[in-house]
Amino acid sequence: MSNASEKNAAKKLPLDGVRVLEFGHTVMGPSSSMVLADLGADVIKVEPLEGDRTRANVGFGSALFPVFNRNKRSMSIDLKSAAGKAAILKVVEGADALIENFAYGTMDRLGLGYEALSKVNPRLIYCSLKGFLEGPYEKRAALDEIVQFMGGLAYMTGPSGMPLRAGASVIDIMGGMFGAIGIMAALREREHTGKGQLVQSALFESTAFLVAQHMGQQALTGKAPPPMPEKASSWAVYDPFQTSDGKTVFVGITSDNHWRSFCTGFGVEELLADETLSTNPKRAQARDRIMPMVTAKFAAETFESLVAKLEKLKLPFGPLAKPGDLFEDRHLNEGGRMLNITLPTGKVAKIPGLPLDMDGRKPRVRQQPPKMGQHTKAVLREAGYSASDIEALDVQGTIIQSEEG
Repeated sequence: MSNASEKNAAKKLPLDGVRVLEFGHTVMGPSSSMVLADLGADVIKVEPLEGDRTRANVGFGSALFPVFNRNKRSMSIDLKSAAGKAAILKVVEGADALIENFAYGTMDRLGLGYEALSKVNPRLIYCSLKGFLEGPYEKRAALDEIVQFMGGLAYMTGPSGMPLRAGASVIDIMGGMFGAIGIMAALREREHTGKGQLVQSALFESTAFLVAQHMGQQALTGKAPPPMPEKASSWAVYDPFQTSDGKTVFVGITSDNHWRSFCTGFGVEELLADETLSTNPKRAQARDRIMPMVTAKFAAETFESLVAKLEKLKLPFGPLAKPGDLFEDRHLNEGGRMLNITLPTGKVAKIPGLPLDMDGRKPRVRQQPPKMGQHTKAVLREAGYSASDIEALDVQGTIIQSEEG
């Protein structure tokens, strides 16, 4: 590590000293608190005695827990017992923020809703992550895929008649990010008011935010936008292309400078004198004439030669990759943006970190995804519980402390 890197690593992170309680599961709540944790907050993940159910996921969701729960501590406690609830209320007294993404009304039924906890700690910022914000749908259950269908994103992603969800939990993560943004704004506001507040973020509204560009297009043109696979492109060249060795590269020629670079770099300088191709709108109108020529030029190149030319010409391009290709991506690895995360099996995997640099600092792993209840006793000690009090809770079965703690 260079001296500059050591100095940056030693600096306090922006949210150092901020304590967050996370009552979260699956993606939305954990991703929201992970953003805060990566930025330095002390995030305490409050799990039921059986643990966050995401720990036992298989298939598509098998890696959700290790991916979204780094840099956190875990306490496992029975929230339905009087002793467990009393312990949580004590921990809440020292918290700056709380995040929950349980079903509508769950936290209120547990006696841990915003109204109850704001009386315990008036400075508490309480972030409730839901399927829907206040309105006719607010009591409905929701999932990432459901709101993608409801909000028009699935329609825009798949071809006509074949709506398709995006290939990652984009709405869960975005809703969580908006929650984190709201918490940070509320922390800033608390500096002036001295008071906490209720912050809410939701899946459906996050989806609507994403498709606002398509709504604006319809309002402007009077025509409903077609799904992305059938869209009318704003540019003549904005497509995937095949190379001579069967690989795929997406290329976008989106400016007059790009067009000049393409024409000179691929030996078709004569097109620069064609007035009907002199601007982006004109080239978009001439797409049927341009695309066969561009396709043939690119198909004559190997993957390596095409990538080299495009990079030299500074044209926007991106090779088609699978998620697994990113493990060895030279940019991510040389940029120090891959984090070593320990999986439940004990295997260490490289996972992309938070996509932020702040004053040269990159978010790093300070705490591996915790074992269930790994820090229960430590959190209770910090809340003022004596060793005998903690032992009593343990004997009663109110808490779980893993051996690693």
